[in-house]
Amino acid sequence: MRITRKAALAAVAAVSAVSLVAACSSSDDPKGDPSKSSDSNAGINQDTSVNIAWNQPFYSANGTSITGNATANNVILYLLNSGFNYYDADLKLLQDKSFGSYEKVSDDPLKIKYTFADTASWSDGTPAGPEDLLLEWAAQSGKFNNVEAKTDPETGEVTNQDELDAGVYFDGASPAVALIKDTPVIEGKSITFTYSKPFADWETAIGVNLPAHVVAQRALGETDAAAATTKLIDAITNNTTADLSKIAKVWSKDFNFAQMPAAADKNLLVTSGAYTITDFVKDQYITLTANPDYKGDHKAVFNKVTVRYNGDPMGQVQALQNGEVDLINPQATADVLTAVKAIDGMKVESGPEGTYEHVDLQFGNGGPFDPKSYGGDAEKAKDVREAFLKTIPRQEIVDKLVKPLDSSATIRNSYTVVPGSPNYDAITAANGQGAAYDKVDIDGAKALLKDAGVDKVKVRLLFDPENTRRQNEYQLIKASAEQAGFTVEPYKVQTDWGTDLSGATKFYDAALFGWQSTSTAVTESDANYRTKAANNFYGYSNKTVDGLFDQLQTETDVAKQGEILGKVEAELVKDAFGVTIFQFPGVTAWNPAKIGNVSKLTIAPTIFYGFWEWTAGEAASN
Repeated sequence: MRITRKAALAAVAAVSAVSLVAACSSSDDPKGDPSKSSDSNAGINQDTSVNIAWNQPFYSANGTSITGNATANNVILYLLNSGFNYYDADLKLLQDKSFGSYEKVSDDPLKIKYTFADTASWSDGTPAGPEDLLLEWAAQSGKFNNVEAKTDPETGEVTNQDELDAGVYFDGASPAVALIKDTPVIEGKSITFTYSKPFADWETAIGVNLPAHVVAQRALGETDAAAATTKLIDAITNNTTADLSKIAKVWSKDFNFAQMPAAADKNLLVTSGAYTITDFVKDQYITLTANPDYKGDHKAVFNKVTVRYNGDPMGQVQALQNGEVDLINPQATADVLTAVKAIDGMKVESGPEGTYEHVDLQFGNGGPFDPKSYGGDAEKAKDVREAFLKTIPRQEIVDKLVKPLDSSATIRNSYTVVPGSPNYDAITAANGQGAAYDKVDIDGAKALLKDAGVDKVKVRLLFDPENTRRQNEYQLIKASAEQAGFTVEPYKVQTDWGTDLSGATKFYDAALFGWQSTSTAVTESDANYRTKAANNFYGYSNKTVDGLFDQLQTETDVAKQGEILGKVEAELVKDAFGVTIFQFPGVTAWNPAKIGNVSKLTIAPTIFYGFWEWTAGEAASN
């Protein structure tokens, strides 16, 4: 599922287990080929391996670009790359000092200093350092972008590629990083960021992503890593448009790959963590191999981790039963739960997850919810949006598809916080979503359509066609909406539904999918609802919402954060932005003879959490 994209879980209750990998790796190969490693096994049992099922293939090693920031990528990158911090089992954020440390050196202005450890290294042997964070700042801040991508309204294809090639366009945007307006200061192995105003979530605002030296080598034609790094620092520091244009293109595009890159592009596989990619077959599997030269605290247990892709939940169950995979976390249904419990010798756990289901509507694609379709009449468009949302059978979906897995399941009524979190009750009381949409109101929907002067409306619904539960939800939505005069058709996927979510907005009118968070930051929902933000794929714009998120960035009082989010959500309801439906029920199953000490996190990386604490059974040796 393409769901993480700096998703919208503003506050997550501590439920299970979570972490962010911190590791370092290197290679003996003089050309930096990550597929070649030293003869030393550094204590790793070379015979151990584990197979894990996942529903959507990896397609980008750039986990913070607008294109690549997705759960499908970030769960793999969790094993591949290091970071300054990670979550423990209680969702407490800890520093990984084997990669580096950070400290607040000033409150006014807010200044944060990051210092890289001697053990922080890329898998080609190049030390990780301040230039890696400097590059991420340049890409995410928006400071250097001097052109925007334009698309054909009929095909969704970029129409100004020459303009993009000539200018500077990083495919990344972070409201948090945009608060760092001054060029960061590098001193030795340290880099200091100065924020333009206080920011509540500074600890999770920025992290190491891509290897700066590789980006610079590919962009600027330098083979030597040190020389390439120097050129990159100079280009960013001096705002050299010609070089930044090349750097931006490499950062935005080169690390998007859905199969093993060609030998000439092997530097795309350079990682900063305990594993490297050693085999990758499109749409089938990706194999990660432990780096024996890793010097960090979170050492690999399994020499090889192969993630096998299967979007069919029952197909994953069958693969577990057949011994083809050892750990699964399929889309949960009652049939799936029954089936895994029937397999002898397996461990099975179920319970709510951090992902939530929702429907979002398009405001600017020329479709039925766009004011342009009614001569620019925003009220008519809102009436049509509201009418459609009144037909979505949220309670029926929960009763038929979720309660068989969790008898206590209820409708989720917040766009930004998970049920059970401190502000959930206050926010849902303030936003009015429950009163507006808890019950299907066909008569109300018909009246709104009549007021808008329309009686037949076609809605193209985007969802994952391979997902059984989404197919069932679509059928329930379709049957209900038809009673009010809506014809709901499944959107025909052009590439994969996750990519089309952001790249084919002309062709769908509503999207049914789930958001999953990668952190507990209260400002994470900013990227979903702010005008032109990274996860706002729908042309939604509300100046009040933008201003409220500006306030939220500096607010540290939990109760006041809830008040602000309640006001944000009330605007979303007033504008008929979309509806939330339910918190995901989850089913995790694994073969204890192959893998032990599995802990699942409610936020990404879910079942991959704490890979350094896994245990390998005797059967894990091949």
